[in-house]
Amino acid sequence: MKKNIFYMLLISFSLLAGCTTVPTDDIKIEAVADENVNFSTYKSYAWVGAVGILKDPEGKWKQPKFDIDKEIQFLMDREFRKTGLTETSSDPDMLVAYALGVDMSALKIKDDPKTKSPILKNVPKGALIVVVVDAKTGYAIWIGQASAKIKQNPDMKIAKGRLDYAITQIIKKMPR
Repeated sequence: MKKNIFYMLLISFSLLAGCTTVPTDDIKIEAVADENVNFSTYKSYAWVGAVGILKDPEGKWKQPKFDIDKEIQFLMDREFRKTGLTETSSDPDMLVAYALGVDMSALKIKDDPKTKSPILKNVPKGALIVVVVDAKTGYAIWIGQASAKIKQNPDMKIAKGRLDYAITQIIKKMPR
């Protein structure tokens, strides 16, 4: 059961991905790095985990038909390779984890188009957070995040495209 929920959460982030034909203007990217770290000294990384959180009390969420966990790791591996990092299972310089969250019941204040007065409107949201930890010290040295509106029932190409865009932009923010 927990594994199914985890995969549902991971798949849900696929709605945050992007490609050139898919609007990505709702995807917001943020990152923060430890200013005292020389990132060029890091050459290798290892995966240490992933967490997913789904808030969907009305059961609105529909899963895309691909393994989002594998897709996220594939895309991040690709982007890390572009920066010169190598995945290893022995003695890595840094450890990588991510968390994916989806809130299908998120609310936002919007103006009613008829009355022009503020009302609460359901605006499903999702976020992916990537944490990089120095393997020797155990301290987080970089955190990147993508957040976006959830697109209901996108086809697989759109979902993967938005996910690709989000991960590419997150990893571009990591100092090298």
